[in-house]
Amino acid sequence: MYSLALSFNEVNFEPICQNGSFWLKASELAEALGYVDQSSVNRIYARNEDEFTQAMSCSVKLTEKGQSREIRVFSLRGCHLIAMFSRTPVAKEFRKWVLDVLEKEVLQQQIDTRVKINAEQQAEIKEIVDRRCEGSVKKRTELWSRHNQHFRIPRYSELLAIHFQDAVDYLETIQLKSQPEKQKITMNAYEDKDVQYIMWYAPMLARLIFNDIVPALRALDSCKVGSLFSYTQEMIAHVNTLNRRAKEQGVTTLEHVENRSIY
Repeated sequence: MYSLALSFNEVNFEPICQNGSFWLKASELAEALGYVDQSSVNRIYARNEDEFTQAMSCSVKLTEKGQSREIRVFSLRGCHLIAMFSRTPVAKEFRKWVLDVLEKEVLQQQIDTRVKINAEQQAEIKEIVDRRCEGSVKKRTELWSRHNQHFRIPRYSELLAIHFQDAVDYLETIQLKSQPEKQKITMNAYEDKDVQYIMWYAPMLARLIFNDIVPALRALDSCKVGSLFSYTQEMIAHVNTLNRRAKEQGVTTLEHVENRSIY
């Protein structure tokens, strides 16, 4: 059982608690709305009865001063609807007041019954985490861990309904500590454009050096012939190894060099 202090503009209500909800008497409601005739609310109800459900208004028997009598009572939602039909100067103010009372009542009921978030709310929270983690396992782990610690729950499905909006705000604004994960490049070396150019042009350069440049330098009796010959042999040995390994891995053409065949 729980209670709320209900008073509006110096009108103190004596609410009836039924099925865990508050109901207000028509006579008290009329007084709060500023009617002199306490039957005014009953007349408003009679004119618009088709818009009220049993959860909004009903008749109850009360025993007062030894006498039993039947009166009409209204739930907080029913009170709000009566105020919508009312044209008194305080009707607008009363509507705001009764909505505040209704919100407190709903929150209290959720606390008392420990209502957890429903499947739709769980999906919304999961969508926020999926979006904010950006595919990062570290970010996802951090988001769930800090969320559950913040609300002191073992898993997000245990979040109380009254904390749902707080959880949404928390997940949307929390500053993550996890650093972005570096993407690993797994490209085969033989697929690289620069490597393929070396694989193709180095053998051509070697032939040019051996067949044309070295003989010309020898004819000039150049002292650089030996060094050039040695460097070229070293270069072509490494390129031949590179080409051989590429073929062993099934690479037979060079995509970036007009799909020419490997030497």
